[in-house]
Amino acid sequence: MLSRVANSLYWLSRYIERADNTARLVDVNLQLLPDIRRLDDQTIAGLWMPIVQSTGDDALFHSLHTDASGGDVTEFLVFETANPNSIVSSINEARENARMVRDQLTVEFWEELNRLYLFLHSPAARRLWEHSPHEFFLEVKNSSLLLNGLANATVVRNEGWSFMQAGCFLERADKTSRILDVRHATLPARGAPARVSQEDALGLSAVLRSCSAWDAYKALHGAEVQPAHVAEFLLLSDNFPRSVRFCVRALDSALRHISGTAGDRFSNDAEKLAGRLLAELSFSSADDIFAVGLHTYIDQLQTRLNLIGDALFQTYIFQHFHTLDDNQLRQQEEQQQQQAAEPIAAAGARSRCTLRALAAQGRASRPDEPPQSP
Repeated sequence: MLSRVANSLYWLSRYIERADNTARLVDVNLQLLPDIRRLDDQTIAGLWMPIVQSTGDDALFHSLHTDASGGDVTEFLVFETANPNSIVSSINEARENARMVRDQLTVEFWEELNRLYLFLHSPAARRLWEHSPHEFFLEVKNSSLLLNGLANATVVRNEGWSFMQAGCFLERADKTSRILDVRHATLPARGAPARVSQEDALGLSAVLRSCSAWDAYKALHGAEVQPAHVAEFLLLSDNFPRSVRFCVRALDSALRHISGTAGDRFSNDAEKLAGRLLAELSFSSADDIFAVGLHTYIDQLQTRLNLIGDALFQTYIFQHFHTLDDNQLRQQEEQQQQQAAEPIAAAGARSRCTLRALAAQGRASRPDEPPQSP
């Protein structure tokens, strides 16, 4: 597969997953506001700025806005085209990547992505956002889930599909860890608290809801929200589809499907890093996480996920270009001209020989013809 095609499919999937996760996070935060007892400026900033920080765009936000009000943050995360990680920007990039590899996608997938793109750029999207933000985010989330289902149900299981899977699960693992990290400021630097305040419990339940994990968590741990249980579930669960461990395992599987490498070995750095991270997650516990501190652990995890992405890019997508200096370029041009001239000269020599032979045959066939004057 061409590296250009692989790159577009990989980023197409990442951008769709990014838009979905941003919609989840902002939607849950908006729903959380009525449960907060006091809503002064400091409290509101404390609710919204961690979300901006989780996307790594806090510097860009402060260059555009002075206050971290709910309206400014949601506008920045949803509609701001100057923000490359906003929902609108993510779907713009997803559609552009899909357009470049249209022949690799099914009609159903392309039409749904195009429908979402047109909706986000329509006046109807603004009206729905102003009237009911929850319904707006539901539209984005449902479309993202539909695109994910269409990719799994209609796209051929070839290298292209594996690059889409790699992009989806790498992005999901990164965003799940970032969503969990949003609440690290309310926890001690090391160790998991035995009890949390009602407000902190609401924040942790919002984290679970952002990952669509609330029902699955309750089935395992009940309605009581404990930081250690939440972290363990979102980072280390082997069967919850949005946990980091589950995503890294799916990423590892996609990488091996691309290269055809068996699970007990690796053929490139991306597989090596993904396999090593999967092994460590499989043999870790909540105690290991809180021994180093949740925020520190997640920082290290995000660094390793970024390294996997870089290694994947270097292995399959990056093209090495060698720059020639002027002398090398001149020598190369002369060699090419010489090589091009050689067959022409040879052809000319053969043509002259053929003409002389024909002329000789003509004179031989007409012996009485007087010779030409010099």
